[in-house]
Amino acid sequence: MKIHAFRLKPGCDLKSEIDKYVVENNITSGVILTCVGNLSEATLRMADASIINKYTGSYEIVSCVGTLEKNYSHIHLSLSDKDGKVIGGHLKIGSIVGITAEIVIGEIRNLKFQRKFDEESGYNELVVTKIQDETSS
Repeated sequence: MKIHAFRLKPGCDLKSEIDKYVVENNITSGVILTCVGNLSEATLRMADASIINKYTGSYEIVSCVGTLEKNYSHIHLSLSDKDGKVIGGHLKIGSIVGITAEIVIGEIRNLKFQRKFDEESGYNELVVTKIQDETSS
């Protein structure tokens, strides 16, 4: 596994910047190992795919998990407010870094992630393909 780490500054869009980093670094199968920081705005899709909530304030990132590939990222985010109340959902564009965001991505070099339509779920779901590569480890 190759490890990538970077920091985002205030005003950056968390999802856009993660997606951009994955494309620029040609990551075909990545996982978010950790992400800590703060958001001043958050846009999250709830479990019902039609509900998107926007939050404005100061929120600590308490958990961020996801699978990443060049054409798609599937990221879930949990945030806490000043009272410790936790909210969470599917990360959407419009989640703006407040103070900082520190992201660490693990790149799994012998796998390739893709999305294909799954009739059972009705969504594009993860398909994992094993690949051989001299740099795999």
